[in-house]
Amino acid sequence: MDGTANGGPVLGVERSITGRRWQWRPADARLGLGIAQRLGVPEVVGRLLAARGIGPEMAGDYLEPTLRAMMPDPSALTDMDAAADRLAAAVRSGEHVAVFGDYDVDGACAGALVARLLRDLGCEVTPYVPDRIREGYGPNAPAIAGLCDRGATLIVCVDCGIAAAEALAAADGRADVVILDHHKAEGPPPRVLAAVNPNRLDCRSGLSHACAAAVAFLAGAATVRALRRAGWFARRTEPDLLGLLDLVALATVCDVMPLTGFNRALVAQGLKVMGRRGRAGIAALLEVAGARDAPSAHTLGFVLGPRINASGRIGEPDLGLRLLLCEDPVEARAIAEKLDAVNRRRQEVEGEVLAAAYAMAEAQVEQGRAVLLLVGEGWHPGVVGIVAGRMKERFNRPACVAGLADGLAKGSGRSVPGVDLGAAVIAARQMGLLETGGGHSMAAGFSFRAGREAEVHAFLEERLRHAALLPAAADLLVEGALNVVAAQAGLAQDVARLAPFGPGNEEPVFAIQRARVVKADRVGKEGATVRAIVEGEDGGRLKTICFRAKEGPLAHALLAQDRTPLHLCGHLRAEQWNGQVGASFQVVDAAHA
Repeated sequence: MDGTANGGPVLGVERSITGRRWQWRPADARLGLGIAQRLGVPEVVGRLLAARGIGPEMAGDYLEPTLRAMMPDPSALTDMDAAADRLAAAVRSGEHVAVFGDYDVDGACAGALVARLLRDLGCEVTPYVPDRIREGYGPNAPAIAGLCDRGATLIVCVDCGIAAAEALAAADGRADVVILDHHKAEGPPPRVLAAVNPNRLDCRSGLSHACAAAVAFLAGAATVRALRRAGWFARRTEPDLLGLLDLVALATVCDVMPLTGFNRALVAQGLKVMGRRGRAGIAALLEVAGARDAPSAHTLGFVLGPRINASGRIGEPDLGLRLLLCEDPVEARAIAEKLDAVNRRRQEVEGEVLAAAYAMAEAQVEQGRAVLLLVGEGWHPGVVGIVAGRMKERFNRPACVAGLADGLAKGSGRSVPGVDLGAAVIAARQMGLLETGGGHSMAAGFSFRAGREAEVHAFLEERLRHAALLPAAADLLVEGALNVVAAQAGLAQDVARLAPFGPGNEEPVFAIQRARVVKADRVGKEGATVRAIVEGEDGGRLKTICFRAKEGPLAHALLAQDRTPLHLCGHLRAEQWNGQVGASFQVVDAAHA
């Protein structure tokens, strides 16, 4: 495998078929060799670790991430001890607890985790998820008052609440409030019993990249610890906290948290829990989606996540939460099938918005805009976040997409690494440009009055003007160049040792030299995926697949079948079929050789 950073572009590709430059990812070959020798692993594994900044001392824990090595003390989070003591008191008294969540995957997972744990500990629990259209994001006073009316003496807000001081005041004198959130906070937190949020301005935990479900897991651990200290488990069985890690893994991946440190251990261990398929709802959704292999980060982000998210976007807002809490396999199957159908409808709605958004985005990119702000009459608020993500990927710019209805534009934004969109959106709200606005560095939600689009766009442009320096398409960082004959199962299995892959631990990209397509066809829904067999000059053959190719340039290059040699860039993966392990290659880019 050739993978030396020699200064020039990989295989001489200055501009690929999709407009990208193929650049070597910097790596210290000697350090990689040292890691390989120390751990007794293949040299390619050592080189990949070195490229990720992993030294010999950390490499063992990186390849085998465990909670024992990575888990922080929950008390490091501001207000955690107060939250745990209050939750423990609710358990000892058998109180009625309301769990107020968000309608996305992180909110559903965090809500299911807290509800499941408190029910197992003997509390009566009422989960609540607001309606995206009628109630919007986060706590609202009527819903909080309604939960108090139903007898809740403790309200736990998960994945929301840090910016809801006014709404949470409806619980004053009626119920205590504990917040388990992770969104960016501005100023002091709401005046509640406990506000646990690693992104509080006064929190020094160093856990700013934890999702809400991870915060909820730490709160669960702290609560069990408080109960243990009080002797609560002298004659009772402790709950299985590790059995909740499938929920935390799902939320961490779907909320696009970096897969390093504590998060990496959560996802690695959570995938093992999910692989046992002990949670009826997740097992049913995997079955409905046709995902029969061992789950991976890809399964979480591209199979489970979109289906659970779909209910909050255009369906019943609590359907995903109900699935995760369901214990009856028959009922779980029915909910999973409903989510699958809702997701197909979501894809149709998304497709209608995408075409118009692309046209707007292309015009703004030609104008040299640093930030894309795309607004359309009647665009469904449930899909604008997905469309923003597509625009961000396509144009390598922060992208904000909003649907206009009844004089108000409601939208979502997605950003690129190094550009803090959440802070910019919060600043725009503080300036009075937005009606609502918040989020974190990579994602944000907002709304503004019709007619203020130019003002909002100008503010974001000024605040994030350095994004204008980004190339129109992000460079591809390549970690090695292969011949087809070298791209085989053994190497793929070595690469897989660095999984789970995601932000902060990106899946390695390899370039395959001078491959000729010998067979190609379209597969999947509407033929959007291209599957091909390629042959190298060395005589080797390799199965390849290109997702979301549609009618784009990659599809045309692969389907031409004129045997013109192509350089291919993508991910080398091991796959099992009839008990045999083989290799496949997911194409993400190509260039004419």
